[in-house]
Amino acid sequence: MPFTLTMPKLSPTMEEGTIVKWHKKVGDAVQAGDVLLEVATDKATVEYNALDEGWLRQILVQEGQEATVNQAIAVMTAEQNESIEGYQPTGTAPTAEAQPQESPSTAATTTEKPSEPSKKKESGGVLQQPQFVPEQPLKDYTFEYPTDRLEKRVRASPLAKKIAKEKGLDLSSVKGTGPQQRITSRDLEKAPSLGPAHLQRRQTPDLPPGSYEETPLSPMRKVIGQRLQESKSFIPHFYVTQVIDAEALVNVREQLKNQQVKISINDLIVRACALALRQHPVINSGFNSVNQSIIHFKTIDIAIAVSLESGLITPIVRHADYKNLSEIAVEIRSLAQRAREGKLELQEYKGGSFTISNLGMYGITNFQAIINPPQAAILAVSGIQDVPIVRNGHLVPGKTLHLTLSVDHRVIDGVAAAVFLQTIKKFLENPSVLLMF
Repeated sequence: MPFTLTMPKLSPTMEEGTIVKWHKKVGDAVQAGDVLLEVATDKATVEYNALDEGWLRQILVQEGQEATVNQAIAVMTAEQNESIEGYQPTGTAPTAEAQPQESPSTAATTTEKPSEPSKKKESGGVLQQPQFVPEQPLKDYTFEYPTDRLEKRVRASPLAKKIAKEKGLDLSSVKGTGPQQRITSRDLEKAPSLGPAHLQRRQTPDLPPGSYEETPLSPMRKVIGQRLQESKSFIPHFYVTQVIDAEALVNVREQLKNQQVKISINDLIVRACALALRQHPVINSGFNSVNQSIIHFKTIDIAIAVSLESGLITPIVRHADYKNLSEIAVEIRSLAQRAREGKLELQEYKGGSFTISNLGMYGITNFQAIINPPQAAILAVSGIQDVPIVRNGHLVPGKTLHLTLSVDHRVIDGVAAAVFLQTIKKFLENPSVLLMF
């Protein structure tokens, strides 16, 4: 008899997924345990193995399309040639967002009347999200370089314009001595050069201003957007920044590198945070918005933000305070690699008591991170900068590192945040301590 295959729930927070690939085609036999399809969830792309054997008779959700959890995605039969005529698949109805979407065009060409922007609701005064109101590209716009446009407006003789164009001279800053202050060839002695940019080969754009395209959010990006919007909306963030003298930190990393020990600055920071969280357990906390209570995490499990093409994921170093620097380094490299391959197991990214987000490798001097609920704090790590610093009363070349702690003010007060950062500063400015178990 026919039966329905529904979208499986492949992660605890998954509400919908995108079919990446069907490994079977209509008419194929399916054995229990066969890889049937790949699904992009809010966390990773996961292979789904068939639980029942049968024959794949109809695919309801094609590759590249979305489906909500428990929505019908295929029809199967127990026998090869059973009729499925009149069979109604079971499962939840698809949401509007899960319906097939047309491929976005390169440039906007819609002529429909734009929808009205969201307005404040009359009851309760709740603001809705602002809506994108598309505008038509400026198809009648004619591209001109600023120098060409200025040339048309400048009052100059044809000879002066010809000479200026050949020699790359800027006529806009020349005061003419001819009739009605017209620029003549004699005035070109005072004309400055347009510079090297004038000599470069010039190309004109082939799209009108205002052209755009839209791409659907990946399941992971949707969840990230929802969670971070809720975090920023409902959690009272405040921020504390500490500047670290990173000279000793860089030196100890170079010394380890010279001994073929592969340790990163981020590994040292994770180790410092683990030890500091042990000393300041109030930072290793969270907030339960349902019960309006503070969560006191009993273990130090540090989540490390890892950027993926489809979004962001935070694999976790469990019991980080019990692991030495080398163990932390090996584990972070392994977690990051498997995160990029979409092979993390559930326990490797679900939970965590504290998060570190490091943009130092991109040369960022300072930034503020958004708290990952239900955690109460997240540390933003910036890049190490070569700057002049005062040491022993003298101005000398130095290296600094900015750390910014974002905290939930419902759980953590300013003094506790400041003292926590001071402890991290002590560890990072005396990094030999981090080499001890």
